[in-house]
Amino acid sequence: MYHTWDENPMIKQFWGKFPTVKATAWFFYTHDSPYAHMIHLFKYHGRKRLAFELGKMMASEIMASGFFDDIDYIIPVPLHIDRERQRTYNQSEWIARGIAEKSSLAVITNAVERTSYTMTQTKKSANERLENMNGVFKAKHNDVLTGKHVLLVDDVMTTSATLTACADALREIEGIRFSLLTLAISNQL
Repeated sequence: MYHTWDENPMIKQFWGKFPTVKATAWFFYTHDSPYAHMIHLFKYHGRKRLAFELGKMMASEIMASGFFDDIDYIIPVPLHIDRERQRTYNQSEWIARGIAEKSSLAVITNAVERTSYTMTQTKKSANERLENMNGVFKAKHNDVLTGKHVLLVDDVMTTSATLTACADALREIEGIRFSLLTLAISNQL
């Protein structure tokens, strides 16, 4: 959706927070849309193949814009181990794997871990989301990411709290740069 805009509303959410190169989402999220239904299917009802296919379709659509051209690795936003056990998989990882199939970029799942189990963000205000996400991620295996351009992938961006917290965990890596890609973005931005 925003992949051809240099200064789109999504990337503006991250200005001044960490070195962001580009950011886009594929569609607007509204609670009553068919897209919301698809997200609920793969997030809460085990339809991981749907997340993979949506990742592939999104990558296919934005590939021609050059969005992936200078990115080195894809990093899906991790779930806490307890939440991943509960869901049986990480939906962001499956979206990332779909993107990787189309873009030929490598997915790194062990660069950052979620160290704290947080309650769902769905009913929290923007400030509560930021507070809820403060310090919940920890960087691992930093040497491979030195000087690299990474693509952080998540399912839905509402306030930028999760992506910001994930990038914050990695931002001490020398020369790292970030781009961001989500299936959906809240239509409230």
